[in-house]
Parts: sequence; structure tokens; C-alpha cells
Amino acid sequence: MIALHIQNALLKFEQRVLFQSLSIAIEAGQWTCILGASGVGKSSLLRLIADLAPPDCQAEITASDQQPLKNRISYMAQSDLLLPWASVLDNVLIGDRLRGQCRKNRVTHAKTMLQQVGLTEAALLKPAQLSGGMRQRVALARTLFEDKPVVLMDEPFSALDAVTRHRLQALSCKLLQGKTVLLVTHDPLEALRLGHRIVILAGAPASIVHTVDLSNSQPPRDIADPQLLKLQSELLQQLMQAMEGVS
Repeated sequence: MIALHIQNALLKFEQRVLFQSLSIAIEAGQWTCILGASGVGKSSLLRLIADLAPPDCQAEITASDQQPLKNRISYMAQSDLLLPWASVLDNVLIGDRLRGQCRKNRVTHAKTMLQQVGLTEAALLKPAQLSGGMRQRVALARTLFEDKPVVLMDEPFSALDAVTRHRLQALSCKLLQGKTVLLVTHDPLEALRLGHRIVILAGAPASIVHTVDLSNSQPPRDIADPQLLKLQSELLQQLMQAMEGVS
């Protein structure tokens, strides 16, 4: 399991400074969830860690084992980024194909992953034949299939109906057990259900204004738990205060 340490992050977007000297620790083998207003820089932080940020952005990003992060990160963006000419199955397998590692057992595993996200019958369809929620499930299957020690997820369940979202949250918790996960979400209840630690970003430049430690219980948590619903109300208040402090 790998912990990440991001220090002195500097991130600009269209001449606007999103971060300046931002530091954050991502605990090994746990889910860290990031909440904050739209535009505060949550998605940009994920791209920075994934080495997809513009060249004038910078940060000191180190892994706890002191090894490079290259080829050890699986990244799921807000956009599904499916290849329009490839089938659903081939989109899940794209990483293996690019690495020249697409063996028969991996194809079988990809089919199993599609079955787990409820897309067995769609395996040979093209992305244009899918709904938005189905496309997001393909992207999720691809992310889980990669089986990397560090997983970056940007609102991975946002396009799903409530029942499917609940089921795939639980599936992701199961399949990503022991992974170091950084999840961006706009949903406080989702963060409380899945996170070991919740971080609220606010300000311009952004900083961490509040954290919630849930490491004494294991996700996925029961959304009907009165204590969780109480925490949801408190977390929503914290978010409102953070956003009002910026305005």
C-alpha cells in the first residue's frame, strides 16, 4: 500500500491561481474524499497527481515507498473518455492493449468486470449506442480492471441512478480494498459512505478548511445509519460555511 504526499502544489488555470503552497497527505490503503465548491480545483488536483496538468503547474509528489508513481496510477476523469470506434470490451482492455499484455485470461477478467457493473449484454456495443450512465459504468469498469495501487476518481458515480450508484459504490469499495483512493465528489453522503477521511477545499487560492476522520469504521457504511445522517447535516453546514467564507 502506498501513501502519497503532495507538497507546495502550485496550480494555475487561465491566469487564476487555484493552489499556492497547498499540501495534502493521502493515506495508504484508504479512501480520501475531497469536497468543495465547483471551480475550487478538485479535478485539477487529480490531474496534477496524474501528471496531466499544464507544464507551468508544479508540486512535490512523493510515494511512501520512494518509488516513481508512473504506471502505478489508475485515473477516472469526469468525462468517460471512451474511444468511439472501440467496443465496450475493447475500451475496458485499452490499457492492456497499449501495453501489449492482452492475454486470454485478461479478456476473461474484463468480461467479468463488465458483468459486475451490469454491462454483459453491452460488451460488443460502441459508446454511441450507450446511455450516459452506461458509458460511466464502462469507464468505472476500465478503472477497476487496471488494478493499480493508486486510484484517482473524479465523480465516478455522478451519472448513475440512485440504486445503481449505491450498488457500484459498494462494488468499488470491495474491489479497491487495500488501494489508495482519492475520490472527488459533490455529494457529502457519498463521501461519508465511502471515505476514511474527508477533506473540504475552499478559498482562492484553495486550502484545506476542514477534515473529517472516519477511519474508525469501514466503508461502505449504511446510509440509513442515524449517526451518518447526522454527520451529513454537519458536513453540509461545513461546506456552506466554507463557500460563504469565499463569497
